[in-house]
Amino acid sequence: MFPIRDHNPSSTTPYVTIGLIALNIALFVLTAPWLGGMVGLWKQLALYPVAVIHGANVWGLVTHMFVHAGLLHLGGNMLFLWIFGDNLEEQMGHVGFLVFYLLSGLAAAAAQMLGDLYSGFPMVGASGAIAGVMGGYLLMFPRARVDVLVIIIIFIRIFTIPAWVMLGVWFALQLVSGYAMMGGEAGVAYWAHAGGFAAGVLLTLPLFLRRGGKRFWDRTAGHPPHRPASYAPSRIPTVRR
Repeated sequence: MFPIRDHNPSSTTPYVTIGLIALNIALFVLTAPWLGGMVGLWKQLALYPVAVIHGANVWGLVTHMFVHAGLLHLGGNMLFLWIFGDNLEEQMGHVGFLVFYLLSGLAAAAAQMLGDLYSGFPMVGASGAIAGVMGGYLLMFPRARVDVLVIIIIFIRIFTIPAWVMLGVWFALQLVSGYAMMGGEAGVAYWAHAGGFAAGVLLTLPLFLRRGGKRFWDRTAGHPPHRPASYAPSRIPTVRR
């Protein structure tokens, strides 16, 4: 289940969101073995928990958010950031959103490290910080409409569902997968996702309370406080046998 867009337009240009996407793409171009080939830089920017607890490569706590392990890894993360980031940036302001994004990424890294402090596997990717963006979005706009692409073997459809359904299911999957993978091989950083998401909710709570808390939801019924975007119906083309 992949989100492809939301119906929650922003009225300002999301400069920070665009800048983060550009930075991630630039570093991917530089470090991918089949592009820039600067694999040594990729290794330096990755996060190694065992190194950090010994006081080495501490910068990896921040720099790991900007390097990725593959094209799909990068593309999926940037898609999520583009869909959900602009609305939080509009609510928080450019500087506030950047601080929020970095703090969410740090919280995500801490959650993953607590699972295995002596891990020597490199941790990379923006997904922990973006999980924080998703958590903040859920708190502010639980009933914003999100278009998701559902692929089940040969079944391909686009559905419009409330944000709380899509984001709630995603968060639950991270928790279940995190417990299932405990003690297993290194792979997807599920605890980073769960930790970043929870941090995003907590970091957005002061903004939510300034907007009126439950009264903010009551005024908008959980929808964004403006008219939703309308799109032409999305259709999957029929391919003839």
